Amino acid sequence: MKVLFAAPAAHWPRWSPALLAACPEMDLARDGDPDGFDAIIYAPGGEIEDLSPYRNARLVQSLWAGVERIVANPTLTRPLARMVDPGLAQGMAEFCTGWAMRAHLGMDRYLQDGIWRNDLTPPLASGRRVTILGMGELGRATAAMLGAIGFALTGWSASGRPADGVEMLGARDLDRALQRAEILICLLPDTPATRSLLDARRLARLPKGAWIVNPGRGTLIDDDALLAALDRGHLGHAVLDVFRTEPLPPDHPFWAHPGITVTPHIAAETRPETAAPVVAENLRRAMSGRPVLHLVDRAKGY
Repeated sequence: MKVLFAAPAAHWPRWSPALLAACPEMDLARDGDPDGFDAIIYAPGGEIEDLSPYRNARLVQSLWAGVERIVANPTLTRPLARMVDPGLAQGMAEFCTGWAMRAHLGMDRYLQDGIWRNDLTPPLASGRRVTILGMGELGRATAAMLGAIGFALTGWSASGRPADGVEMLGARDLDRALQRAEILICLLPDTPATRSLLDARRLARLPKGAWIVNPGRGTLIDDDALLAALDRGHLGHAVLDVFRTEPLPPDHPFWAHPGITVTPHIAAETRPETAAPVVAENLRRAMSGRPVLHLVDRAKGY
């Protein structure tokens, strides 16, 4: 099979060896006659954005979990599969668990200033309520790791599909999910339905002192509403890894706010060594006419 690598040139040295090792029958190229390609491996920012000439491609396989930068491309007429990478899921779960533990244990209380602060003992994890917004692959991996520690978990998704060890709530129960969240972990995709979902009204539903950890999408939270909730002392802290504009401008108020920790979109990364076998499996499925894994629902945007 001949496959087009439609991704930024900087990705080629890392990705091509892993892809060819996972799928040695693949003829992987960065250019060529559009009619000759059987599939496309895609990441935003490459030289190829017009996919209409690739009439014979049976699949467009995204290298990233988020597909908002391609799903609306009017030249995309082939089936699109998003990336579900076990390495990315583990990395995201580790990031969320690390910050949840920091919030849970109150690690930031212990300044090295000579003051003996032994007046507050945190509860056990079973007494700390954590809500995860978004219970796809990343949310479920995070829930499994937090659940193994013993946290009391609530999950929220539009469907409310059951998840082991998690009390699941559906579309109509968002306020209820927020009211339980001493620690709120946000792993929702970027869709019209999720943009600014956490506005002033919904942030006010969170318990006083709640922490927010958002490594999902920067469009989920209303920036001004978040700053206002922190300034009035309703929220305890926000850990933000994703933003409406990236890189986050140096003069953005998030950088200087004492109630915000900025991390530079490093919560999880698609790793070629763990993602390449996923790509190989989907290419083989597409070439043999079998169902492709992780197909994107264009109407939902993920």
